[in-house]
Amino acid sequence: MPPHAYSNCNQLQSIRTGVRNMIKRWAITAMLFCVAAITATTQAAEKNLIFNGNFEASTRKTGQPDGWGLKTDKGQEWASENGNHFLRLTTAEPGKMNLVYREIYFEPEDAGKALEMQVKMRCDGVVPGERPWFDARIMMNFKDSNGKTLKGAKSPNIKGTKKDWIQKTFQMKIPEGASKLEIMPCLFNTQAGTFDIDDMHLKYIDKMIEKPKTRAQLASFPVDGGKHHPPMLKVKGNQLVDDNGKEYWLQGVSIPSLEWSRTGDYIHNSVVIAIEEWNANIIRLPVKSPFWFGTSGWEDDGGKLYREIVDKLVESCASRGAYLVLDLHEYKAIQPKHIDFWIDAAKRYKNHPAVMFGLLNEPHSIDWKTWKYGGEVKSKVKAKAGVAAENKITYNTFQSPGMQACVDAIRKTGAKNICVIGALDWAYDLSGILKGYDIEDPDGYGIMYDTHVYPWKSDWQGKFLDVAEKHPILLGENGCDEKKMPWQTNPESPYTWAPDMIGCIQKYKLHWTAWSFHTSATPRVLLDWDYTPTPFWGKFVKEALAGKQFEMKKMR
Repeated sequence: MPPHAYSNCNQLQSIRTGVRNMIKRWAITAMLFCVAAITATTQAAEKNLIFNGNFEASTRKTGQPDGWGLKTDKGQEWASENGNHFLRLTTAEPGKMNLVYREIYFEPEDAGKALEMQVKMRCDGVVPGERPWFDARIMMNFKDSNGKTLKGAKSPNIKGTKKDWIQKTFQMKIPEGASKLEIMPCLFNTQAGTFDIDDMHLKYIDKMIEKPKTRAQLASFPVDGGKHHPPMLKVKGNQLVDDNGKEYWLQGVSIPSLEWSRTGDYIHNSVVIAIEEWNANIIRLPVKSPFWFGTSGWEDDGGKLYREIVDKLVESCASRGAYLVLDLHEYKAIQPKHIDFWIDAAKRYKNHPAVMFGLLNEPHSIDWKTWKYGGEVKSKVKAKAGVAAENKITYNTFQSPGMQACVDAIRKTGAKNICVIGALDWAYDLSGILKGYDIEDPDGYGIMYDTHVYPWKSDWQGKFLDVAEKHPILLGENGCDEKKMPWQTNPESPYTWAPDMIGCIQKYKLHWTAWSFHTSATPRVLLDWDYTPTPFWGKFVKEALAGKQFEMKKMR
C-alpha cells in the first residue's frame, strides 16, 4: 500500500473516532436532560401543595407557624412535643366551631387530575356535639369560582381518645369547574376535647388507585321477586306450620348493617343473593329504634327513609317466598322505648305473612323474673362466672316493663305475627322457659324462642335443646371465626366447631340464621363483597343451605 494511503486511513480513523465521541457526548447530554426532566417532574409531583404542612417553619418571630394564622384565644395552638411541631385545636366553647382555614387554587386545565392527601391525626376526649358527625375532622370542599360546593372531596374524621398518631391516606379527583380546595382542620361543634394534626401533605399523582367494583356494588335486582308471598305460619307444639298443618323448616342468614347505618351496606343485593343463590328461606334483619323514629341525629325526615328501606326488604323477601325476622337489635332488657317501637312496627306489618317480630336482640344481666315481668334494671351488674360481657354498651338504671308486656302491647294492635324472643346470657340461655317463665300468647300465632350460639357457649342440651323439645327454637345468631374474640382464652378451631354446630341444627331440625352475611361483622359468612364464603364458617353455611348433611360428632 502506498505511504499516502496509510495517511488517509489514519485521518479517516481519526474522523470516525471523533464522530463516535461526539455521538456519545450527545447521548450522555440527552440522557442527563431526560433524567433532569424526570426528576423535575417527580419533584413537581411530590411537591406539597399545602405550604408548611408539617408546621415546622416559623420565620417571622411571631411564635406561630408560617402560613397558618392561628388564633390562640380561640383554642388554636402551635404545639411542640420532643422537638416536633404540630397543630392542636381545643374545644374552647362547647358546641361551637373551632376551625383553621386554608385554600389551594387550581387552573381550569387541572380538572380531572388526581390528588393524594396524607395527614397524621390524634385526639383526646373528643365528645361529639348535637349531631353524630359533630366531631374532630379535616373538612375539605372543592368549590367553583362562584363558591358552589362540588362533589369529590373527603373529610377524614376522628373522635373519642386516640393517644397514638393515626395516619390517614386518601385520594381525590379534581372535579370539572373546581377553582379551589378548602382545607379546614376543625373541632366541628364538639362538646369537649383536643385534636392534633401534623404532616399534612397534598400532592398530585399520576392516577387514582381504583379498586375494581364488587358484585355487591354492581348487582341490580328488582324489589319484586315475582313469587307469591309465603303462607302465614303459626306455632304448633315445637313446630311452625301453615293453615293446612304443613311443617316449615326455616334456614337462612342474619344480614346486619341497618343497626349501625341508616341505609345499610349493599343490603338489598345481599338479601336477594342470600335467597336466590344461597337458598335461604328466612332473613334475620337487625334494625335500631333511633333510626326507625329518626332520632339518632343522622336523619332530618323522622325516619321515613329508613322505614321505607325496611319495607322494601320485607317485600324483597316475601316476593321471593322467604320470611323475615325484624330483629330489634338492642340489648339488656325491654324498655318503654322498645314497646313504642313494637306498637309502631306491629301496626305497619300487622299480620303480614312473611314478617316475624324479633323483640330484643340480646337480653342480659337480669334475672328471669325481671326478664318476663319487668322490674328495676340496674346500671352496673357484676357479671356471673362464665358469662362474657359481649359488648361495652353502658346503661343508666331503668324500669323494664318486661317481655310479657311487650308481647301484650303487640297483640293489642291486632298483630298476630309470631314473636321471636331471646332470653338470658346475651340471648343464649333458654332454660328458664321450662321453669315457669315461658311467655303467654293466647291472642297470637305463638312464640318462637331465640338462642345465640357461639364457640364460647357450653351446655347446648340444658340451654336450648331441652326447650326445643316443647317449643320452636331459632338459632338467630351462630357462627365461628378464625379471629379470637377478646374474652376467649383457648378458642376451639372453627373447622371442628362449624360442622358440629350445623350437625346439631340438622339433627334436631332447628330453625337458624347464620351470623353474619357481611364482610366485617364477625363471625362473618362472607370473605368479600363478591359473596365469596369464608372458609372457616361461610363455606359450611352455604353447603348446609344447599342441602349437605353434617354429623354432630361432639355435643358442647
